[in-house]
Amino acid sequence: MALKVKLAPLSSSGKAFNRKVLQIAAVAVGIVILFFIAVFSFYYVKYKNIVDERLEKPLFTNTAKIYAAAREVRPGQKLTANFVAQELRSAGYTEDGTNPVSPMGTYSVNAKSITIHPGAQSYHAPDAATISFEGSTVNQITDTNGDQLAAYELEPLLITGLSDQNRAKRRLVTYDEIPHYLILAVTSIEDRRFFEHGGVDYFRILGAIRSDLLSRRYREGGSTLTMQLARGFFLTPEKRFKRKLIEIVITFQLEHRFTKQQIFQMYANQIPLGQQGSFAINGFGEAAQAYFGKDVRQLNLPESALLAGLIQSPSRLNPYRHPTRALERRNMVLDAMVETGAITKEQGEEAKASPLKLATQSVDANEAPYFVDLVRDQIVQKLGDAEYNHQGLRIYTSLDPQLQAAASDAVNDGMKRVDELVTKLHTHRASKNAPATVDSNIVYPQVAMVALNPHTGQVLALVGGRNYGISQLNHAVAHRPTGSIFKPFVYAAAFNTSLSGAQLTNSDGVSGVFTPVTMLNDEPTTYTIGDQEYTPHNYHNEEYGEITARFALQQSQNVATIALAQMVGFNNVAALARDAGIKSARGTPSVAIGAYDATPLEMAGAYTVFANSGVKIDPWMLASVRNANGDVMSDYAPTSKPILDPRVAYLTTSLMENVINHGTAAGVRAMGFSAPAAGKTGTSNDAWFVGYTSNLLCIVWVGNDDYTDIKLDGAKAAAPIWAEFMKRAVALPQYSDTKDFVPPDGVTEVQLDKGTNLISDAACPNAYTAAFLDGTQPTDTCDHSNGDQRNLFQKIFGIGEKPVVPPPPVRAQQPLAQPVNPTTPVPNPAQGTAANNQNANAEQPKKKRGFFSRLFGSGKKDDQPQQQPQPNPQQ
Repeated sequence: MALKVKLAPLSSSGKAFNRKVLQIAAVAVGIVILFFIAVFSFYYVKYKNIVDERLEKPLFTNTAKIYAAAREVRPGQKLTANFVAQELRSAGYTEDGTNPVSPMGTYSVNAKSITIHPGAQSYHAPDAATISFEGSTVNQITDTNGDQLAAYELEPLLITGLSDQNRAKRRLVTYDEIPHYLILAVTSIEDRRFFEHGGVDYFRILGAIRSDLLSRRYREGGSTLTMQLARGFFLTPEKRFKRKLIEIVITFQLEHRFTKQQIFQMYANQIPLGQQGSFAINGFGEAAQAYFGKDVRQLNLPESALLAGLIQSPSRLNPYRHPTRALERRNMVLDAMVETGAITKEQGEEAKASPLKLATQSVDANEAPYFVDLVRDQIVQKLGDAEYNHQGLRIYTSLDPQLQAAASDAVNDGMKRVDELVTKLHTHRASKNAPATVDSNIVYPQVAMVALNPHTGQVLALVGGRNYGISQLNHAVAHRPTGSIFKPFVYAAAFNTSLSGAQLTNSDGVSGVFTPVTMLNDEPTTYTIGDQEYTPHNYHNEEYGEITARFALQQSQNVATIALAQMVGFNNVAALARDAGIKSARGTPSVAIGAYDATPLEMAGAYTVFANSGVKIDPWMLASVRNANGDVMSDYAPTSKPILDPRVAYLTTSLMENVINHGTAAGVRAMGFSAPAAGKTGTSNDAWFVGYTSNLLCIVWVGNDDYTDIKLDGAKAAAPIWAEFMKRAVALPQYSDTKDFVPPDGVTEVQLDKGTNLISDAACPNAYTAAFLDGTQPTDTCDHSNGDQRNLFQKIFGIGEKPVVPPPPVRAQQPLAQPVNPTTPVPNPAQGTAANNQNANAEQPKKKRGFFSRLFGSGKKDDQPQQQPQPNPQQ
């Protein structure tokens, strides 16, 4: 049975009470509303002034942009029209017929040619050119008049923008440059009603507040893009309801002042999207380059979705460290785009099936940060303006991006091998069968590499350390003892004396004009410096006695090289080194073996005197500085200075070719590098290698920051990195045309017998090639060095009258000859040098050959490198 309750009607007094309650509630609500309006008005006025002040300045610092060197296209290069078109698009060019037209320039392309029209803001003069192709090879290049050109330079590519004071990087983009897919991806996952609401999505705000109150975690969900922009520009990271109110206030002001397109553009340039090395990535323009190596305009659908997904938590979703999370988040964005109708389900499924295709995560390879730091320093020094980085300058440099990538890759690969060697050195066994133990305090070494064009001084690639994100110390400009890479300057100084016909006297009193076969004393000698004594030793403490200069440098013998420096004069050696750029060199015995400091960049510049026919050219990185419109502010030209006679430069190069082909650096040949090259290993506490071809010079340094000994020589630690880099370099079209070193006029190359160091003939086929200043080469042959006229039968059976060996030359110091014109031959010193070499060899014990050995030419010859035990590769 249902129970019915009948309520009694309210009395008049009850109705009055209710009316009073309602009136009180209405008043309270009114007071709250008035209070809210008052507070809102207060903050609106207050932050209007803050916003006005902020908007009076540019929203983003228009930081300077660093550009690479222009790529030179030449007939015969392996290139295609599509590759050139891609380079031009990367440089900001647009294809003919595309709007808007880029101020950088335009191009038109077909199957067999591409025509380039530089624009008003191009680095080059606005001269058009057409590049024609035959297959995948450049056939010819013509200008607008149809005249053929020997070469044409493409627009320099952007390397990076300089970071701001907070070590953040951004590449500013306009709304029109943002791909449509990226706009749809961002709005679908972050703010679906962005183009419809007035800045605040009230339903999302209320839901977020309710969630925050229940969880007491203040997650601040529900923010629109405009609110995110307001928070990023004007507010601190604190999470309070007061800040949410201020955020809304600023949001209204932004919506009132700007269009939706302008707001999205600001958002696209401001949003933080992760970290690369030691730099923060801000904005989609920088993120597109950092994650995909692309201009933002080239992003496709899955790439756009990935960047949109990163907004939520760039660190937690970093695709390099957390690829699975990043992929899941990307696919969530794609699903959201399908839900909003931005893309079809089929497009979404196809994009979700696409794997992550990230650029190689190497800030060194992509942006050359150590190189850029040096450019920054030079800009500050030259412009003297601390505000230069706010002017949108265009800074054009010497860098070759392809070679920089090759350098970074070679260093990364090479240092893995170095680390393995270092680990092996610190691995111990207590006994044969005991488990191996590794020291816990291993110090793994640092590295530097500099590559330049030896004929122009253009620094093409530079690596200043193994990881810029971990250490920004630039080892390419850090001073270190140079070790044995200094030794070629001793031999060059000795060749300098030969130009005048001057006689050098060794410790035995034997005098002669210096040549590659001059005999040097390789036995330990004590030198007195003030009240101290100095007794140098060879790297492995081996001693050879009397050896040729060529062999001394080939095997990097310390003792023989110091002996030569004493013959030349320590001060003369140091003076030559200082002229070449090694400013710390002083005239002491230890100067000969690289005891004084220089930076890898300085040593690369010093070696140009050998690779550039005696002319020292200063390494340079800065070519031109232009304003934001492309107008020239300053152009910079390299400086050069003749240091050596071209003949001396070539003679020293010839000795260093022997180092690579047969000496301490022969390992680079074993690694597969076969192009003509000259170089020198170096070892102190550090490991060095410097070498060059006809068109590229590269130096590698490996060492510990704390100056402790890495216990690896240059042949093991530095030379393999050099070889790996050079193999990659010569595979590039612009460095593939390596040529033999060509002797200048006044230099003669002869074949010498290894046993006597005299001219080789059919009777002495075991020969090598050596270069001599004209008039200084031996004139006697190996089998007729003393007029031996016996026939072959008499020589075989040891019958007949043997030639009389002349007495040794006078060992007293000979007077120096008068200087001669550097272009004229010097007096023939054959009896002062070649004969002495023969006598020196004759004085050494020789193993006699038997009848059949003499008859058939077998058996061990009297070859000095064979006669003595070969040292292991060393300095």
